[in-house]
Amino acid sequence: MRVAGLFVAYCLWCGSLMAAEPLDVWPGLAPGETTRSVGEKQPSPPNETLPITRMVKVTRPTMTVHRAATPNGTAAIILPGGGFAKVVPDLEGTEAADWLNRHGVTAFVLSYRTTEGNQTPGWVKPLQDAQRAMALVRSQADQLNIKPDRIGIVAFSAGGQVGARLLSDGGTKTYDRIDEADAVAHRPDFAILIYPWNMYDAAKDTLIEGVAVPKTCPPTYIVHTDDDRSSSMGAVLFYAGLKKQGIPAELHVYGNGGHGYGLRPVAGSQISTWPDHAAHWLGTRGFLK
Repeated sequence: MRVAGLFVAYCLWCGSLMAAEPLDVWPGLAPGETTRSVGEKQPSPPNETLPITRMVKVTRPTMTVHRAATPNGTAAIILPGGGFAKVVPDLEGTEAADWLNRHGVTAFVLSYRTTEGNQTPGWVKPLQDAQRAMALVRSQADQLNIKPDRIGIVAFSAGGQVGARLLSDGGTKTYDRIDEADAVAHRPDFAILIYPWNMYDAAKDTLIEGVAVPKTCPPTYIVHTDDDRSSSMGAVLFYAGLKKQGIPAELHVYGNGGHGYGLRPVAGSQISTWPDHAAHWLGTRGFLK
């Protein structure tokens, strides 16, 4: 069966470590879109020493598949950051995929739709794309050689907020069903949220509207820094919600490191140790067997 190009793309990479081409998230136009563009690469700042790819004007969301040399059946959909106006597919995408692959986890880097100007709130389209991607991957678990009950998310910055909204949605999709894949549950089996962006409403001293911890939330690992311009209070409150619900969770708030580091080291900070701690946590939860 062909679902949004996923089965065909799967056959293209049978026996290969990587997809021959990106996998479409939607079988045609994404909800509300009139064009299908994988986006445009934004020029890098002239003083940028370590290159970072920034994609803008994405209306056709896609996933790239990154398979471990020795897969263990666990998979993760990676939601990069970018502030909703862009997507960062390497710093907060493929570099995380390499880390997951080293631990036997199959990775799917999602290039979700971006939002320009004062359109619909920036998280709306990425959330639809993330919900669809989760359901789509789970619907094809057998063909992809992954276990349908071991599919999680690894989400950075703005993608981290989208990930938190996904965990908070109570299993309800924010778009109308279009095919059989949408009948499949899109709840992640675990979540890793890395410096989730703007989850704290300072005026109300609460999590932002649309982010809460339901009883159905999966085990979650959270990383933030004290000196992040996006307050770590959102991460702290989300962790507190997990704790109150009795959901296994782990929170690390480093003293420094700022924002947007991905898995890269930051001078004077120990923030680059978070992947080791996260891998240990995944192992204790049974996802690296």
